[in-house]
Amino acid sequence: MNLLGKTVTVRHEEVEEESAGQRIDNFLLRVCRGVPKSLIYRILRSGEVRVNGGRVAPTYKLQVGDQVRIPPLRMAPEPAISSIPVGVPLPVVFEDDHLLVVDKPAGLAVHGGSGVSFGVIEQIRRQRPDARFLELAHRLDRETSGLLIIAKRRSALTALHDMLRDGKVEKRYLALVKGRWMPPVQHLKAALLKYLTAEGERRVRVCREGKAAHSIVRLQRRWQSGSLVEVELKTGRTHQIRVHLSHQGFPLWGDDKYGDFAFNKDLARRGFARMFLHAGHLIFRHPTTGAEVRLTSPLPQDLQAYLTFLDANESRDHG
Repeated sequence: MNLLGKTVTVRHEEVEEESAGQRIDNFLLRVCRGVPKSLIYRILRSGEVRVNGGRVAPTYKLQVGDQVRIPPLRMAPEPAISSIPVGVPLPVVFEDDHLLVVDKPAGLAVHGGSGVSFGVIEQIRRQRPDARFLELAHRLDRETSGLLIIAKRRSALTALHDMLRDGKVEKRYLALVKGRWMPPVQHLKAALLKYLTAEGERRVRVCREGKAAHSIVRLQRRWQSGSLVEVELKTGRTHQIRVHLSHQGFPLWGDDKYGDFAFNKDLARRGFARMFLHAGHLIFRHPTTGAEVRLTSPLPQDLQAYLTFLDANESRDHG
């Protein structure tokens, strides 16, 4: 058993069918819970990780039956499955033998970590103890609601990752921003850089040295104090929509990281406590059949209440 604060002995893992085709670096990040990514790549470069007795590059793709040697590492303890509450199953938007798409509520993390003991994926595994493979294909911020894809087979996960990397999964979000957004369509391409605050919290800012990011913003409705926009992600950087829109001077309503904090306090007094960002549309080719999959999640009631409030208190702005 791996105990936090104790150095474990050498581990030997045999690759099963569910892990076949996965890169060795991603495999190690999954099985070495709590080990920093930098350390994973260090032990790969140094040759401390061996596959079938030999050194491999981080890009090596595992095969069924491969024997992986993992050196002694300090790892976080795996949470006991019984410690994760079964909870209420999330609404299922699509499911077959390869994929599961759920409608995630706001306030629920997609996975455990960073002070969160469990998230969507751990809870779904708890609810489906007979499932051999369940892995997130992508992520949503904890504060964001909407469509989340979970792979039920390694082959589906690998194919989805390739499609996401190549921009072949169309992801569209609805966001309510402060201010009067004017352009019917606007492409935002500011590069984004991750950093840590003095308190150790993860943040993102626009920076030339950051990673390329591309968002397409389409105006849906406009009032005097806010605008509803649809944002299509062409890349999937951390906090991309929130940072791109805030950088333009249009922070999301209720965004506690990049928003207008005085404005958010006023919203809270009116009973609006969450960030307005919803993953409402997904379009992609099924990773096995190739058939087009089109999925939609309607706005949850708490977000619809924001729009009802604006309609009741401000006239629509068409100019």
